[in-house]
Amino acid sequence: MRAKCLPKKVVWFGFAFPLLLIPALFPDVLVHAETPASPQPAIQESSAQRNARERMVMEQIAWRGVHDRRVLDALRKVPRHLFVPSVMQPYAYQDTALPIGHGQTISQPYIVGFMSEALKLKPQDRVLEIGTGSGYQAAVLSLLVQEVYSIEIVEPLEKGSSERLQSLGYANVKVRIGDGYQGWPEAAPFDAIIVTAAPGRIPQPLLDQLAPGGRLVIPVGKDVQTLVRVRRISKGFQQETLLPVRFVPMTGEAEN
Repeated sequence: MRAKCLPKKVVWFGFAFPLLLIPALFPDVLVHAETPASPQPAIQESSAQRNARERMVMEQIAWRGVHDRRVLDALRKVPRHLFVPSVMQPYAYQDTALPIGHGQTISQPYIVGFMSEALKLKPQDRVLEIGTGSGYQAAVLSLLVQEVYSIEIVEPLEKGSSERLQSLGYANVKVRIGDGYQGWPEAAPFDAIIVTAAPGRIPQPLLDQLAPGGRLVIPVGKDVQTLVRVRRISKGFQQETLLPVRFVPMTGEAEN
């Protein structure tokens, strides 16, 4: 499911990179990039890739207002190029979403940083992610919290992301196939929940699975969408609007 803090035009975040533009921008993608690059036993990168990642953090994320040092450090450590198809690796550190196959994308770096910071994470937190994708957001979260639970509805993506995260050493991430609308009740409650596809309304099961003081960051809406943060407080829930956004719709039960 990117952030150029609107209001003059809608930004296509994360999963919502404008798919109609992909064939024009990357003509080989839909043919050759159906799954991200194969998992690798250790981080393999060049000095150019490390430098590009540092520029990504400084110029695309920190410069635009994400200041949480732990979030920025995590983004410096996670090799984004290993979470995209090999044909997309030259573009891995650019300020854009990239296709990962099956009609999905890896989020624009800025929105990964923005949403991670908006969760206000602590090292002891337990986090639920709805929409694993290629596993990049989960990898970033894994460096910030104690445990990450991630649900992916597209089976090939779930399989690939689980193998990738394991092979790269992100041992505190648990991934499973499923409909994220219902959350992960047997692992609840969660200190934070992050959602990377837009339902028409906030799923009640996700609210129910927030711990006291827990935070939910989620895009909501159909034609017009907003990124909102919901906190569980003693008297119920407190909601605030963060950004106007554009994500792909949440599928599964959310479509009913």
